[in-house]
Amino acid sequence: MAARGFSAQRLARLRALLERHVETGFVPGAVVVLARRGQVHTEAVGTLAFAGVGSEVPMASDTICRLGSMSKPVVAACAMTLIEDCTLRLDDPVDDLLPELADMRVLADPDGPLEDTVPAQRPILVRDLLTYTLGTGMVPAEPGTVPIADALESLATSSPDEWLRQLGALPLVHQPGERWMYHTAADVTGVLIARATGRSLGQALAKRVCDPLGMTDTGFTVAEPDLPRFATAYERDGDAHGEPVVADLPDGRFSRPRAFESGGGGLVSTAGDYLTFASALLAGGAHGGERLLSRPSVTLMTGNQLTPAQRAVSGFWPGYFDTMGWGFGMSVRTARTELGPSVGSYGWPGFYGTAWVNDPAEDLTTIVMLQRAHAGDQRLPMWSDFWTAVYQAVDD
Repeated sequence: MAARGFSAQRLARLRALLERHVETGFVPGAVVVLARRGQVHTEAVGTLAFAGVGSEVPMASDTICRLGSMSKPVVAACAMTLIEDCTLRLDDPVDDLLPELADMRVLADPDGPLEDTVPAQRPILVRDLLTYTLGTGMVPAEPGTVPIADALESLATSSPDEWLRQLGALPLVHQPGERWMYHTAADVTGVLIARATGRSLGQALAKRVCDPLGMTDTGFTVAEPDLPRFATAYERDGDAHGEPVVADLPDGRFSRPRAFESGGGGLVSTAGDYLTFASALLAGGAHGGERLLSRPSVTLMTGNQLTPAQRAVSGFWPGYFDTMGWGFGMSVRTARTELGPSVGSYGWPGFYGTAWVNDPAEDLTTIVMLQRAHAGDQRLPMWSDFWTAVYQAVDD
């Protein structure tokens, strides 16, 4: 197995780790796909669900899972196709296509009243959307403590236009370009793509990304014939007796058209489909004879775009960007401090425990698929163990 870039003996440690997560009842099943030097290795354990519908179906590389925030890189790639055909320009204001975000006001105090504002010092640029520096985003705060956090949390998602109208009626939290703020920029990018193409976001992603690459299981809904392959999603915690609590069944939210197709977290996909997308980026923008993006675009998209000043004041906690930066819709590793992805690696996890990393230095793609709320948080000990298990198996 070493000739293929992995140690067979050491890969057994990875499988044992996944099996422990199933045996302890953390998840009913999980899939990990490793691709290196033209070889693909898949570890699939458990089933699509705990006891009930789907509990007899084994997890596999074609199991459909909710991507959560792993949607963000796909949406960013779609936006880059619009940059390449000159429909959009990185340093153009978004005002023409997104007039709701023109002439914005900015909070005088990010924690203060919504009425206390100053003018934005410059327009929001397309680049700001891709780097998440447009000036607004997730504001972690206890309900009732920070007015803008409550206002952003209450935005209606009845339609993309109505969502953007409400967002534009709120002040920005910070000046455009001042600092990185998570998530909201991806949803705004989705609206931008839809308006720039004259299609829904789902239609634009299909035409520009999924169909060219043959990603047939990636989209915002799961067709009825494919529901038997759709894993059940579970809440973070069990009930009073420790039993798993269902967050979303296969015939739930994703089995019907979505009023708001979220560019920040609304896609479903499979490990196989996402490997195709990841492989295209790792190969410089092409896969199977089909070019998605130029190599210079991929280099731009997967390189750190945040300035030292932006990284110093951004993130969910102090030091958040000490070992990583941000490209377009994904993180970029800037320092290696433990057994895990190399400097220059890029990718992003998802809310339900999905994760993806491309490591150009190792010619390695890693994709993880499981479905438990908040399990994508890379601070969890399980992820330190997981990345250790992946990288200790690399064998040259």
